[in-house]
Amino acid sequence: MADQQIIMAGFGGQGILSAGRILAYAGMLENKNVSWLPSYGPEMRGGTANCNVIISDDIIGSPILNTATTLIVMNGPSLDKFENVVESGGIIIKDSSLVQRTPERKDVKVYGVPATETAFKMGNPTFANIILLGKLIALTNIVTKENFEVALRKTLPSKKHSLIPEEMKALEFGMQYECC
Repeated sequence: MADQQIIMAGFGGQGILSAGRILAYAGMLENKNVSWLPSYGPEMRGGTANCNVIISDDIIGSPILNTATTLIVMNGPSLDKFENVVESGGIIIKDSSLVQRTPERKDVKVYGVPATETAFKMGNPTFANIILLGKLIALTNIVTKENFEVALRKTLPSKKHSLIPEEMKALEFGMQYECC
């Protein structure tokens, strides 16, 4: 795995910050240096939310990203805001259920995954972020599925642990989804 600088962005309430925290924790379990920097508007649910996650073999100098190797977006305004931050040769993963526009850049790889639609079909719309992380893991091998599951157990409140088997199915869906 190459070092990853990831921006995850969407509306508040989509689990953007939680997904970033889970990913960073899984990176720690891989014995990597990690950083998680959340950012959200004062209105929380329905407002904008994004986070920077860095997973690296090297010491992380700053949690603030000026460029990213990967962008995960769950709404159109986030794609508009962060599309040009992705490095040439980088990856954009979009929730194609909610993000209609195709990125204009030709120097990045774009993957559309119907995460929200699939999560609703699975019976829990909060799984959309996990589906998108599954695609990220499949493309980058940033963390193992096993460490991701441990990270879920460590970061989710115990009352939500009963959802972990279903969340792992959502992760697997994202990992195996063929698009583009």
